[in-house]
Amino acid sequence: QVQLVESGGGLVQAGGSLRLSCAASGSIFSIDRMGWYRQAPGKERELVATISSGDSTYYANSVKGRFTISRDNVKNTLYLQMNSLKPEDTAMYYCAAGRRRVFTNPDYWGQGTQVTVSS
Repeated sequence: QVQLVESGGGLVQAGGSLRLSCAASGSIFSIDRMGWYRQAPGKERELVATISSGDSTYYANSVKGRFTISRDNVKNTLYLQMNSLKPEDTAMYYCAAGRRRVFTNPDYWGQGTQVTVSS
């Protein structure tokens, strides 16, 4: 089993920045790809970004050029650097981890951290 704990969310003005962290523990040897999802009230869950164990990345078009996903394998921590934040980025952000290269259905989920962007 893998446990994921997010942190770093908060309230920020439009144009500002936040850095989300996701600390992984447990059977971390089983993790291949990790990523971030977000879900706003009344909206469906959206895949934001993923990163493989080999640092291959994916970004949703809505965040490309503004967000950067990275991982520190020594610290077993996933990061999401969010710059130029917009009100539409407001959502609960969830860390996720999968056992395989594909990321269709992640095997592990964090509890979420709230990001609120004011205009």
